Amino acid sequence: MRFKVLLVDDEPAALEGMQLWINWPELGFEICGTSSNGAEALEKIGQLQPDLVVTDVRMPGMDGLEMIEAWQKQNTRQVSFAIISGYSEFQYAQKALRFGVTRYLLKPIDEEIAAEELGAIYQELVEEQERQRISRIASYEETVGLLKGWLHPSPGLPRDEGRIAALSSLRKAWNVCLIQPRDSCFAETREQVAAYVGEREAMYLIDLDYSGLDEGLLALVYGFHPGEDGPDGAKWISELERLCRSLGVVASAGQGVTSLQEIPAAFRQAQTAMQHQFYAEGPAGIMEYRNVAALKFHRRYDQTELVDRIIGAIQLLDKGGLEEGLSEAERRFRELYLTPDIVRKFGIHLFYLMMEHLEELPGKAVELQSKYDIPGTVSAVPTLRELMDRIQALGIECIDGLLMDKAQRSQGVIQDINAYIREHYREPLTIKKLAEVFYLHPVYLGQLLQKKNGVSFNEMIHNFRIEEAVGLLRDGSLNNGEIAERVGYANYGQFLKQFEKRLQMSPNEYRNRN
Repeated sequence: MRFKVLLVDDEPAALEGMQLWINWPELGFEICGTSSNGAEALEKIGQLQPDLVVTDVRMPGMDGLEMIEAWQKQNTRQVSFAIISGYSEFQYAQKALRFGVTRYLLKPIDEEIAAEELGAIYQELVEEQERQRISRIASYEETVGLLKGWLHPSPGLPRDEGRIAALSSLRKAWNVCLIQPRDSCFAETREQVAAYVGEREAMYLIDLDYSGLDEGLLALVYGFHPGEDGPDGAKWISELERLCRSLGVVASAGQGVTSLQEIPAAFRQAQTAMQHQFYAEGPAGIMEYRNVAALKFHRRYDQTELVDRIIGAIQLLDKGGLEEGLSEAERRFRELYLTPDIVRKFGIHLFYLMMEHLEELPGKAVELQSKYDIPGTVSAVPTLRELMDRIQALGIECIDGLLMDKAQRSQGVIQDINAYIREHYREPLTIKKLAEVFYLHPVYLGQLLQKKNGVSFNEMIHNFRIEEAVGLLRDGSLNNGEIAERVGYANYGQFLKQFEKRLQMSPNEYRNRN
């Protein structure tokens, strides 16, 4: 940490000596300027804002002590002073003490003594800077608490009319900007907004941690001058909009008021504008109340058809139908311009209906409830587009889970069916009889066998029979007719046809070769 120092002396050689003989950077200082008289130094203190002024006492015109006295009477900014003089008279030191100057160096300056004194000054500046930082934080936090109580009255928050009036006098007008961070990056968003606010005056960041609609929102109360900054503080709104877009968050702003006592009105307007942000289709930015004040939300609509269509797609495991149903719902919501709360309740209703279809998959249901938690997070979803995307993602995962479960169940059933066919293929078994045994529709069963085994039911029967016939032919104890009957063929011609189809030779040719 380095502090700025201004050197003041009417002797050019003395100024040059102070710059050359003292290692200022090593001691934690950087020279920001020099001056040859008190009047000029007084002006430069205001311009250069040094932390320390090292000044000669005896100078023509305004001397060093007069310059210190003038600065302390006319200005509020705190500056440390150290005086240098070739005279060690007690009256100078005594007068300097009255102005709070405790560091007094004699000419000619001794480098070691000067380094020791400047080291002590450096430590005093560090300690003072820390005290000021703590004081600023305390003052800022106190002001934030006051404004918070003014925006949203609560028994635990102060409402000091006098202090609000004094704070209000800092600017000609005031406004509120609300920012809605995303759940996944709330801390990062707040940190960057706080850094932005920390570099500006008459701007305060307030966490709206009340229960209800405002939970998770950040409020910026900022002062402005309408003539310079535009209506509602357009200059600051423009800056904040760039910040919001860089963070990917949405925000809203009220209309400027002429005093902080009226700031609750701007706050309510910003809340209303934030509701209209729900239907924004473009990139994240700031919704200004003046642009949406004439718009009205509607509250009536029949959700039955939309819900049935969307849940029907879940039941049919139809992802395309799900997407079409949600697109139609979004189109209607925009067309009707429904109150965001109603649309959010629609989303919550769909969430619970989707979870009902996962009752037989409790593990999947718990996973998706935790991942999406639409009832718990829907109030923080800033736009309709994002809400519908979230519902669609949940619906697709539901369908994927149900499809996987169906596939697993089918795999288990198919194993049982294949075992049954292997045990009964010698009998006059049909797809209809097999469907009755397993309580399945014959058409569905036929499709299932074809999909899982790669061959049809009839082909499976013939494969099993000819496989056994080959073994019996190798054994040689039965004739061809007996073998055909043994494996399940009542008609020898059918046996011969299926045998030749699979082995490209007759049973006799196979017998002779083996």
